[in-house]
Amino acid sequence: MRIAEELVSKFKSLFGAAPRLFRAPGRVNLIGEHTDYNDGFVMPAAIDLSTIAAIAARRDRKLRVHSLAFAQTVEFDLDDPSPTPRGDWSDYVRGVTLSLDNAGRRLVGADLMLHGDLPMGSGLSASAALEVAAGFALCSVSDAAIDLTDLALYCQRAENEFVGMRCGVMDQFISCRGVAGCVLLIDCRSLEAWPLRLDPRARLVICNTMVHHELASSAYNARRKACERAVALLSGPLYGVKALRDVTQEQLSHFSALLPDPILRRARHVVSENARVLQAATALAAGDLAEFGWLMNESHRSLRDDYEVSCPELDLMVELARGAPGVYGARMTGGGFGGCTINLVEAERVESFKEIVGEAYRDATRRTPRIFVCDPATGVGELDF
Repeated sequence: MRIAEELVSKFKSLFGAAPRLFRAPGRVNLIGEHTDYNDGFVMPAAIDLSTIAAIAARRDRKLRVHSLAFAQTVEFDLDDPSPTPRGDWSDYVRGVTLSLDNAGRRLVGADLMLHGDLPMGSGLSASAALEVAAGFALCSVSDAAIDLTDLALYCQRAENEFVGMRCGVMDQFISCRGVAGCVLLIDCRSLEAWPLRLDPRARLVICNTMVHHELASSAYNARRKACERAVALLSGPLYGVKALRDVTQEQLSHFSALLPDPILRRARHVVSENARVLQAATALAAGDLAEFGWLMNESHRSLRDDYEVSCPELDLMVELARGAPGVYGARMTGGGFGGCTINLVEAERVESFKEIVGEAYRDATRRTPRIFVCDPATGVGELDF
C-alpha cells in the first residue's frame, strides 16, 4: 500500500481534496502474441503490478491529470470540440474520455492523479493499465455504471483512434477482467473468456531485459498491415475469410504461393500461434506442463523468425532461461523489440533460476535485469483506503 499512501498524500497536497482510489493491473501473456488484432486466441494473466488512479470530482467539465512518473500536470476541457493529441502520456487519458463520450457516457470534470509500479515500455501493458484505471475511475465518479468488457473496448478504441497504436483488445480486456490465480483463454472475436487455473507446481517468472527499442510502435502497426494484406490475398480463394483467425495451417500452406515474403511469414506466425494457444489450453487443463512449455518455446521461435519482433536481448534472455534447471518454457511477451520474457519455472527452482539467469544476463550485457515472480491477479476495481 506504499504507492497508495504516497498517491493520497500528494493528491491532497496538489488538489486539496481526499480522493477515491482505483487500481488496474498490467498483464503478462503466456502465449498468443500478435493474434488479438487478427480475431484470434490469447492466454494472458493480469499481474500484481498496476497503475493506481486517485480521483475527485469537480463542479465543472475540466479534467486535470497529474502523472507522478512524469512529474507533469495536463488540463483538458471535456467540452473541447476539436481535441488533438499532444504526443505524450496524457493522450491515453484524453483518448479514453473521448471514447467514452462518443459512446454516450457523460463524464463529470475531475482531478486525477496517476501512479504505479508498472515499468513503461516493458511489454507488461502499462498503457492499457493507465487507460483502464483512468476510464473506470472517471465512470465511477460520474455515476456511469459500465460493463467491463465495454470498458475494455472503449479503451482499445482510444488507443487505436487517438493515440494511433493499432493494438488489439487483449491488454485492456485482461486489465478489466483478470481473475486471481488464473490465466484467461480469450477469444478475441467473440470476447468470450475461460479462466484456467495455473498449476501450483509451476510459477510465472518475468525477466525484464531493461531494453526498449524505439521502432516498436511503427513496427507493430506495420505487422498489422501485413496481416491485413495477407487476408486480402487469401479472401479470394478462401470464401468467408475476414481475418487470419479464419485460416487453417493447411489452407495457408496450400495457398502459400499467393503471399510474397514477408507477408507469408507474418501470416504463418499468426495462424500457427492460434493453433498453439488452443493446444496450450488443452495442455494446461491436463496438467501437461512439459507440453505447455514446448509450445511457449515454439511461440518464441515463430515470433523471432517469422514475425521478426524479437531482438538480441530477448533472444539471449530466452536462451539463458532454457538452459537453467527446472524451466518448462520461455518466450518473449508483449509487442516485442525489447521488454520482458515470460518463463514457466518449477516452483522449487524459482530462486536458483533468478540467480543463474540474472548473473548470466548481466555478464553478457552489462545490464542488470529485473526478475520477479508474478501471481495472476484480479482486474480493475476500487481500493479501500
